[in-house]
Amino acid sequence: MQKRCCNISPQADKKEYCGLFGIYGHKDAAQLAYLGLYSLQHRGQESAGIVVSDEKEMRQFKGMGLVSDVFNDENLKSLKGHLAIGHVRYSTTGSTLLKNTQPFMVEYANDFLAVGHNGTLVNALPLRQELEKEGAIFQTTMDSEIIVHLVARSKKKKLQDRLIDALSRIKGAFSLVLITKDQVIGVRDPNGFRPLCLGQVDGSWVLSSETCALDLIQARYIREIEPGEVVFINKRGIHSVSPFPPARHAFCIFEYIYFARPDSNIFGHSVYLARKRLGERLFKEHPAAVDMIVPVPDSGTCAALGYAQSSGIPFEMGIIRNHYIGRTFILPSQHIRDFGVKVKLNPVKELLKGKRVAIIEDSIVRGTTSRARVKAIRDAGAKEVHMRISCPPLRHPCYYGIDFPTKEELIASQRTVDEIRDYIGLDSLGYLSLEGMLASMPLPKEEFCTCCFDGNYPVAVKHKPSRHSLEKG
Repeated sequence: MQKRCCNISPQADKKEYCGLFGIYGHKDAAQLAYLGLYSLQHRGQESAGIVVSDEKEMRQFKGMGLVSDVFNDENLKSLKGHLAIGHVRYSTTGSTLLKNTQPFMVEYANDFLAVGHNGTLVNALPLRQELEKEGAIFQTTMDSEIIVHLVARSKKKKLQDRLIDALSRIKGAFSLVLITKDQVIGVRDPNGFRPLCLGQVDGSWVLSSETCALDLIQARYIREIEPGEVVFINKRGIHSVSPFPPARHAFCIFEYIYFARPDSNIFGHSVYLARKRLGERLFKEHPAAVDMIVPVPDSGTCAALGYAQSSGIPFEMGIIRNHYIGRTFILPSQHIRDFGVKVKLNPVKELLKGKRVAIIEDSIVRGTTSRARVKAIRDAGAKEVHMRISCPPLRHPCYYGIDFPTKEELIASQRTVDEIRDYIGLDSLGYLSLEGMLASMPLPKEEFCTCCFDGNYPVAVKHKPSRHSLEKG
């Protein structure tokens, strides 16, 4: 899948996903946050940051690049404290700046507050304009900074009340980890767009975007943070409040289709099994008379297994991935994205030569990557190339945190399935139906946001982000 986290002027590159981690009460908090972020690297490859506290002083370290490039023994040892939060982030054209890395930390009212944000605030621009008129001075172009300003300007006395007051003013998708000198806080928006779970290790509490981070540090999964829930973790233990009116659940279905690691549980259920079911249903809807089933690694692998097992057609790794290049999604220009396709995936010529092949892919966005991929497979000698997609056509932009481009750039909003087939150079093309996708999910269909497929936006977007809008966290 061709994809890109997070600018102010009414039109910048859209947004993506990020990864969050938090821990309270562990002597090696910074080291465990490092490991947690390492597990969540797939959610953001532009920058990484960690903020820690020993309840007397807060320290931070962040930088551009992968988690393993940003952190080393020396800077991790300098992050002393038993509380920590961490963040990994994707890139956007024009915003690859150190000042936009998270967590974002400020000092106010004789205290410190840092926040890491996964999501997009749909009312960020009017809120920022209002705050600037009141004299607020912003240090970044991130919508996440708005949350900190709202907390600092709240008239409430206690931090819990100030935070809830601030959160009541923001709209959109937001999972948050926050840290003060003496507590770690987790937040999930009332619709539950973005995942956030709770775990425990050695008596310490852990927050994470995905359970794969819990697995690495040998933490026990406790439960999901509920939509609309705010969790305060401090020396008194864990305290939960649900201060917002109930809202329709709108879990991002793309977590199951593409974003989450297959070994994670998201929204309480296995990503791996959901993707296999997508492949099984895809075969029922779009069988292919071919010699082999070939996944586009890695995001198409689980669906391809489901498709192959249902069809009885051999599963083959006909495309090999170079794991030392990041996702094409996070490469910021089209020229570089096209180059990345060639570097990232290489066909196995001896396997494909003279064969009828069905390629299983998770999605098609612009179509340029798929076109280059199919050409490479034909150049390798494939007799026929068919493609099956484990979700419906993407026809609408996402305003809640995924970098799906403007409607004009989404190939399925401009072309029919047959026209997409011809553009990519396929013998046949089949998309999973909306009904089939939802039937493959482990939760009722009413629980999911499917706006990128059907244009039904669960939270109204009056100020639609564009190529230069305020960036997401």
